[in-house]
Amino acid sequence: MSVRTVELFVDPVCPYAWMTSRWLLHAAEVRDIAPKYSVMSLSVLNEGAELDSGYRAMLDDSWGPARLSIAIDRAEGNAAFSRWYTAWGERYHVGGEHRDRRATAVAALADAELPASLIEAYDPVAGDETDVALRASHEKGISQVGNDVGTPVISFGDGTAYFGPVVSPAPKGEDAGKLLDALSTMASLEGFFELKRSRGDGVDFS
Repeated sequence: MSVRTVELFVDPVCPYAWMTSRWLLHAAEVRDIAPKYSVMSLSVLNEGAELDSGYRAMLDDSWGPARLSIAIDRAEGNAAFSRWYTAWGERYHVGGEHRDRRATAVAALADAELPASLIEAYDPVAGDETDVALRASHEKGISQVGNDVGTPVISFGDGTAYFGPVVSPAPKGEDAGKLLDALSTMASLEGFFELKRSRGDGVDFS
């Protein structure tokens, strides 16, 4: 039996996408799945929208990590992107290295043993190859769920893709597997759309 690929579309700056990605790794320890991380971009999603000035500034500073993610995936492969995303998240989300995202991205390249030259893709250049590839990856994810959601987006390949899951902390062990089983079942139901409750305060990275 072939291992099932579960694709998760993430924006590197989103802490909830990070937590979902950690859950998916835990689930892979107890279920026969192969996690694949792809990129969607909150900057692309909200391009041209009227937003609070603080959130707009955050999004304007979010192009770089998404572009670098695309560049790594294209040049070094998805496993390399996964390594960088783990290193980035340990620094940025868990370690709180928010002050200089570019510097954090560079440090994560070193942590993941990837070429330092990849950082050349970081700075936004409208219409260049990285920009085109980022928008295509974003569209692949968002086209499966619609424009009124954010990141993460999960796809089991067959059936319905959807936004989520949003988890904090990330389930581990058999709990991670049981959540995967439930989500996989819901993905098989064409009429399933949404489950939601209010979030707690902050993100539990434990």
